[in-house]
Amino acid sequence: MNAMNLRFRGMVLALLLALALSGCGSMLAQNPSGKLRPVNAVAEGQDDRVMLKGADVVAYFQQGKFVQGNPQLTSTYEDVAFRFSSPEHKAMFDREPERYLPQYGGYCANGITYGIPWGGDADTWKIIGGKLYIFGGQGSKDAFELDEKRNMELADKYWKDEIAGSNSFFRRIWRLVVKVPHYQSGEELAKAVAEARAKGK
Repeated sequence: MNAMNLRFRGMVLALLLALALSGCGSMLAQNPSGKLRPVNAVAEGQDDRVMLKGADVVAYFQQGKFVQGNPQLTSTYEDVAFRFSSPEHKAMFDREPERYLPQYGGYCANGITYGIPWGGDADTWKIIGGKLYIFGGQGSKDAFELDEKRNMELADKYWKDEIAGSNSFFRRIWRLVVKVPHYQSGEELAKAVAEARAKGK
């Protein structure tokens, strides 16, 4: 059996295991039928898919901080629920939803650099060029900022060429098995961040 067949079998087994462990609810929540696909969303309460676990996406721009939204102040855009901390923020989103959408479906921007739509903590974020980027923790943000321009170019490429419009679970499994040429593990990224800090960068 050749290496390609072994790799394909391994990918199928990993996919089946991921599906069994994650359940159908998560897959449905992250893969709506509208143009926002895939998204970092969860099923909660009456909503099948809540973006960023209910973080107020307008607050990042208006208050410069992470603020949890209120389920009573919800707007639905492209089959995804967005929650807000004030009626004013809800109205602002309703007027210009595209302005406030997190990039890469709200997934960790550093993960998208490697073609992996995964993670994304609403309280770890950055506005770059007037757009909102979410990260999977401070370590991911620090790694992304080591070469922000290059990493954003890579993330834009993988989002456009592979991820946008796809199924997040299938795409994630594929890129965890077939890694991009520039892939670095979390341990390698943490080491690179530590070395950059030691050099005063």
